[in-house]
Amino acid sequence: MPPPSVASSTIADAAAGELDKPSSRQRYRGLIWLVAAAFFMQALDSTIVNTAVPAIANALGETPLNMRSSLTSYVLTLAILIPASPWLCDRFGTRRVFGVAISVFAIGSLLCGISQTLPELVLARVLQGCGGAALMPVGRYVLVRTIDKRDFVQVMSTVATFGLLGSVLEPLLGGALVQYTSWRLIFLLNVPVGLVGLWLNRREMPEYRLEHANRFDLLGFLLFAAASALALTASEFAADETVRWGQMNALIVLAIAFGAGYVWHSRRAAHPVADLRLLRVRSVWVSLSGSLLTRLGVSGMFLLIVLFLQIGCGWSPLMAGLMMVPQAIGSISAKWLVNRLLIRMGYRNMLFANTLIVSLLLATFALLGPHTPVPLIVLLVFVYGGFVGMQYTSMNTLIYTDLDIKHASMASSMASTTQYLSMSFGIAMATLLMQTVLHGHGEAADYVVAFRWTVVILAIITAGASRIFASLQKRANVPVSSTA
Repeated sequence: MPPPSVASSTIADAAAGELDKPSSRQRYRGLIWLVAAAFFMQALDSTIVNTAVPAIANALGETPLNMRSSLTSYVLTLAILIPASPWLCDRFGTRRVFGVAISVFAIGSLLCGISQTLPELVLARVLQGCGGAALMPVGRYVLVRTIDKRDFVQVMSTVATFGLLGSVLEPLLGGALVQYTSWRLIFLLNVPVGLVGLWLNRREMPEYRLEHANRFDLLGFLLFAAASALALTASEFAADETVRWGQMNALIVLAIAFGAGYVWHSRRAAHPVADLRLLRVRSVWVSLSGSLLTRLGVSGMFLLIVLFLQIGCGWSPLMAGLMMVPQAIGSISAKWLVNRLLIRMGYRNMLFANTLIVSLLLATFALLGPHTPVPLIVLLVFVYGGFVGMQYTSMNTLIYTDLDIKHASMASSMASTTQYLSMSFGIAMATLLMQTVLHGHGEAADYVVAFRWTVVILAIITAGASRIFASLQKRANVPVSSTA
């Protein structure tokens, strides 16, 4: 047995070695950049279209609200195909799946940029969604597998921040390109970003795969896809000027039937495409259901604000786009506070309070009008963006707090599916509410009134999510980061 002095020296040296060892954030900096680039592509493409909606509608001979299909088709495709990403990773490996996803996404962006009609644009957006479906869940899954748990919230905040840079550039680029060049360039911007992503993928993406992947749950995948597509198609029927009640009700019944069929099937399948058994974990159920209700309320706001400013207030595309910059800056600024707030308050108190604040800010937008001073609009948009940014980061990390690492891939897939499914229905619901209030009128004053009533209803829906987050156990805290 070594003398006490030698033992103490050995322990001290080991401790010093641990302290000198680079953190996982430092060791995998290139991987973080790669995932951030993928998030950037999705954020840029998902939001840049909103600013250009009036211009694209005019070029394609459509009304602005009819352009919702170009928005919902993309996010619905993401939601439908994301459940397949865990099996694809297990079967083909994360590096290959991520590389193919980036390539398909870039090709879809190119086709969007050369579309001549709304159906062509919608089909190209679907192809984009086929590629984008693997970007976020695979990126999250790899980070969960690679990054230490104590660094995970900060890494996710960093990645989300770079994704939000797309939201910062979107209004600047979208407004400027629409006003001074062509709306087609807003899609073509993804092509060079995709090339950089492919280069980083070959260098930095770790290879996670199974030697023998489980059999793909094709029946479950088809049931889930049918239920989602039919439900969104029903909302499209509801938005028609002459509502076809028979067809819409038939679609709703079929959607419910396919959804119930998937629930029945998932309980009996050995490896379901979305494992509903994870919902028995309280943090998983609260994260998914709370995220669903929250995003139903807030997902359509970006589009509504752009329509309100451009059509209701007569602003130019560039000015309306610039007004979205404070929202993205607010989100980026607030994300650096999330880890500290979660440590101090815990998930339960943080999400309960933050959800109510977000709903209150949503309702405050109803006070805006054509003569509202610009600085007040900037301040409201900035504050709203900050609290929404904290909401997203908290919801996105909550799902992993009580799960074993072996369920990380499935949890990532289910989180991303819920996110995009709620986004597609949130956009559809927001435009449907606004169109219902408009009653076929298209005057500027009508858009202002419709905007006000719509945001009040969305605020009420968002506030309902606070009750879900209140059901979390008080012990649901975030692991303390070494740099917090």
